[in-house]
Amino acid sequence: MDLNNLHLLSASEAARLIRDGIISSEQLVEVCLARVREIDEQVQAWAFLDPDYALAQARAADELRLSGKPIGPLHGVPVGVKDIFDTADMPTEYGSALYAGNTPSRDATVVAKLRAAGAVIMGKTVTTEFAYLSPGKTRNPQNPEHTPGGSSSGSAAAVAAGMAPLALGSQTNGSTIRPATFCGIVGFKPTHGLIPRHGMLATSRTLDHVGLFARTIDDIALLAEQLAGYDERDPDTRPRARVRFVEVAAEEPPLEPMFAFVKTPYWERVDEETKEGFAEIIEQLGDRVEEVGLFPSAMAAWDWHRTIAQAEMAANLEREWEKARDCLSELLQAQIERGREVRAVDYQRALGRIRPVYEGFLELFEQRYDAILTPAAPGAAPKGLASTGDPSFCTLWTLCGMPAISLPLLQSSNGLPIGVQLVGPRDGDAKLLRTARWLAAKVAASER
Repeated sequence: MDLNNLHLLSASEAARLIRDGIISSEQLVEVCLARVREIDEQVQAWAFLDPDYALAQARAADELRLSGKPIGPLHGVPVGVKDIFDTADMPTEYGSALYAGNTPSRDATVVAKLRAAGAVIMGKTVTTEFAYLSPGKTRNPQNPEHTPGGSSSGSAAAVAAGMAPLALGSQTNGSTIRPATFCGIVGFKPTHGLIPRHGMLATSRTLDHVGLFARTIDDIALLAEQLAGYDERDPDTRPRARVRFVEVAAEEPPLEPMFAFVKTPYWERVDEETKEGFAEIIEQLGDRVEEVGLFPSAMAAWDWHRTIAQAEMAANLEREWEKARDCLSELLQAQIERGREVRAVDYQRALGRIRPVYEGFLELFEQRYDAILTPAAPGAAPKGLASTGDPSFCTLWTLCGMPAISLPLLQSSNGLPIGVQLVGPRDGDAKLLRTARWLAAKVAASER
């Protein structure tokens, strides 16, 4: 085994090799740190990284394995954590100078779950300011002149560049799916409330989701299985049976999946290369895909999302607004100002429309389709770093709390990746991963 290329291992492979004693966690983390030293000056994915502490965690993991005590499914595997999740042993700064040096007293629920599964918390990855639109320092590892997306820019870039096999992000609009497609990896936004958010920066209770990044669908399944669960401190989670993500995602579908191709009202924003790529995928799928138009009740969903996001963000960031608004970016100031002007009746009306719109999609799934096929973004990552890109192809699915995954199945003429998004029904997360695996294999087979 080439120990110099351990950073190319998937998380699933790395966990198995560590468990079997073929490699050590210290070896894996050291190679990932070497990759950081090699490339992060250009990519700038990390908000906080202490190499000595990462290695100390790895050595402790190796000692525990040698002791013969039980170890977790992610034992010794390094994970990057977006800098909006509380970590008791590292700063949590939310991408804002207002919180420079802030270190919480305890871990976020997902961080605690990672530790319980044996993961090495490698460091904190860059987020846009308060997980909104003002870009951070991160650049796209595929081409540093292009945006990595946002707000989970550092997490997507770290995984894409081989600095960590897994990372946590979040999504309130398109903050997981968009960076994943721009950086050419797999991004997963689960069902709303499936993964607890306690200890995560709150911008919108209605819209906030934990997001996952990996280079393979298997790794997404492995990570999701460790993080899903009930937490009484997150009122949108609920007790439920354990989801067998790894097992279900690895299965062959009992029947070939059926896809609903949904363009959304923003199809005119899609560039020609992406349209051509989707046309090829649709041709490959043949009678397993049908174009489906949005029903009228869903057409205003983007306005409802905007109303909810503005109102809830203004409420959640009221303290920052009142005490230090001049320290906030112009983009964030404008968002909060708009939110403070939202009428209660408009906010309540927008909340009330979510369920009827989702029920329209649920009817589609129950009648015929396994997944919705739709763009993850209008195209490849735009050139320039002043914007994180257009999230409009994620908005509807985030509003409805439906699971979504981005797969790097297409490529632009300049070599940048283009993601394909699949969306499933709420609580159909594991089956969505199974369907995604089937589609990825189908596309790969057609290219051979």
